[in-house]
Amino acid sequence: MAHDKTAVRSILDKVKSEGRTSLTAPEGRFVCDAYGIPVPQEGVAKSAAEAARLASDMGFPVVLKIVSPEILHKTEAGGVLVGIKDAAAAEQGFATIMANAKKYDAKANLVGVQVQQMLSGGQEVIVGAVSDPSFGKLVAFGLGGVLVEVLKDATFRLAPASQEDALSMLDGIAAADVLKGVRGAKAVNREALALVIQRVSELITDFPEISELDLNPVFATDRGATAADVRIVLDWNPAPARYRPSQDDIVRAMNRIMKPDAVAVIGASAEAGKIGNSVMKNLINGGYQGKLYPIHPKADEIMGHQAYKSVKDVPGDIDVAVFAIPAKFVAQALVEVGEKKIPGAVLIPSGFAETGNVEGQKEIQEIGRKYNVRLMGPNIYGFYYTWKNLCATFCTPYDFKGHTALSSQSGGIGMAIIGFSRSAKMGVSAIVGLGNKSDLDEDDLLTFFEQDDNTNVIAMHCEDLKDGRSFADVAKRVSKKKPVVMLKAGRTSLGARAASSHTGALAGNDKIYDDVLRQSGVIRAPGLRDMLEYARAIPVLATPKGENVVIITGAGGSGVLLSDACVDNKLTLMTMPQDLDAAFRKFIPPFGAAGNPVDITGGEPPTTYKNTIRLGLTDPRIHALILGYWHTIITPPMVFANLVVEVIDEMKAQGIHKPVVASLAGDVQVEEAAEYLFQHGVPAYPYSTEMPVAVLGAKYKWARGAGLL
Repeated sequence: MAHDKTAVRSILDKVKSEGRTSLTAPEGRFVCDAYGIPVPQEGVAKSAAEAARLASDMGFPVVLKIVSPEILHKTEAGGVLVGIKDAAAAEQGFATIMANAKKYDAKANLVGVQVQQMLSGGQEVIVGAVSDPSFGKLVAFGLGGVLVEVLKDATFRLAPASQEDALSMLDGIAAADVLKGVRGAKAVNREALALVIQRVSELITDFPEISELDLNPVFATDRGATAADVRIVLDWNPAPARYRPSQDDIVRAMNRIMKPDAVAVIGASAEAGKIGNSVMKNLINGGYQGKLYPIHPKADEIMGHQAYKSVKDVPGDIDVAVFAIPAKFVAQALVEVGEKKIPGAVLIPSGFAETGNVEGQKEIQEIGRKYNVRLMGPNIYGFYYTWKNLCATFCTPYDFKGHTALSSQSGGIGMAIIGFSRSAKMGVSAIVGLGNKSDLDEDDLLTFFEQDDNTNVIAMHCEDLKDGRSFADVAKRVSKKKPVVMLKAGRTSLGARAASSHTGALAGNDKIYDDVLRQSGVIRAPGLRDMLEYARAIPVLATPKGENVVIITGAGGSGVLLSDACVDNKLTLMTMPQDLDAAFRKFIPPFGAAGNPVDITGGEPPTTYKNTIRLGLTDPRIHALILGYWHTIITPPMVFANLVVEVIDEMKAQGIHKPVVASLAGDVQVEEAAEYLFQHGVPAYPYSTEMPVAVLGAKYKWARGAGLL
């Protein structure tokens, strides 16, 4: 249906002209009508007699509610009476509510009492909207009443929400099963409820001044969904949208910054121990083949390269300038970078917003915008781009080329990324520090890595997203082509802002990040090690062609733990068909267990592992294998590792390529076996049943989000 935007605009204009920041319930009803959101019959009574007449006309029982722009939380004011059964009770109720309201707020403008048809039956839910500082307009859904605020059992999507988004929200709360009908109750009409969610999301998109909205409760039945109460809060001065260059402009600048042919080091030094000296050493010793220009006010030459007093003195073009000077000199040098038309500045210095110098950071942002210089940082360790042999950093060099791109907001986390990558022999295309993110953000990096042929998977650590809406838009596109993993730090709310609505009180909830990242196809990692292991394993694993996962294990105990991990990671343990069950039983002893997990027992020779794994790979109904190995002298760790690789290579030669992960329980020799398996395409982990399943789960999350299953 077409929405009546003109009707909504006239109501909002009236509210604004009266200096109000919220709508009365009757005004909220008109807005709902204009957007096709079902509401019960109702009317506003200015007297007790009118309340009785309205109630009689619509039929008892009815609900009475105070109508006042100043009283948003009507229940707290004693402004709600339910179950009014006759005209006399309606008259008395009118008087009671008006008296309670006057006592609650003597200065409140009491418009009257809303008489509303009383709804009953079905499930009470809440559909709402909130304006998030990072993600902008979000639509929310949860069970109705104050419990949504207490239990935080709500789910969020970016507005406007598609029908698919809206339907997924019904399954996105912990109490989702309640909507499907329990203890004889009928299931709610999912399409009708999803339509209410969609229309609310369209309303808040069309009218950005709506900052908070509650439909609470919405009565959801098997026949439809009706909003019994409407609360709408307005903000006449919403925050301006963050400036975003075009995609072409981002790619053009980022290609020159990340893959430069000429680098200037501002603050280059010949003195050991200086950051400018470390940056120069890394660039030279790392094998960078482009032009290198040290910038120093007094030196003629630094480390064999001619030095210049200013970037403006350098002949020819420069692609990126690395700053290794104190914060107080950055602005002046950045102006010179702008006048030289250098597209990127890597700002290593600290001493900006992170230390309270907000004005200093604003100044460099303004200079960057004025001269169209993209700023990386400040307060960063720099960055690496291995395919250019580029170590534009004062940290340890890194030169192990590969196809995983990593970034971090924190320098310490950046060093952990470097250390893990080196230890795990994980080749990387880039490692980037973002620091204060005065300009360049995760969405800029995603835009670059999307078109970078040297990058196949992207993993990011972040503490906040300056523009979550922009990140989500880019991630939704990029994650269809390349897996995107994020470690979002700061799961706990450090303080809730005051809000006028139940959904408004949920703003800042970590669940918002959880839901929006999922909506955007991003794989969220619960911890640093998880992020790094996902980044390492996802490119190694084959993409599954279906959801059926089978566990083959030499130990019943590990089979139970692996099964638990499958549930935690939303993997589907295949229900074993009778013929396949019989086929597995041919290879395992009578005291073993087929079914799923397939328990071959610990005392079996290598041939049992080999035969069961081969069967798991050849049967087309099985889409992924999880192997649980138990260390025995009969089948030592390296014997197990070799036979697994042998069977997998044999299957690959026949065109069969399925994801396989392994959990190895045993003495220290399992470490060598796990490393050998990983090097041959099987993510394997000693002493852990959780991690191999988690990385398989991450691959599945990406495949589902990218529409490959």
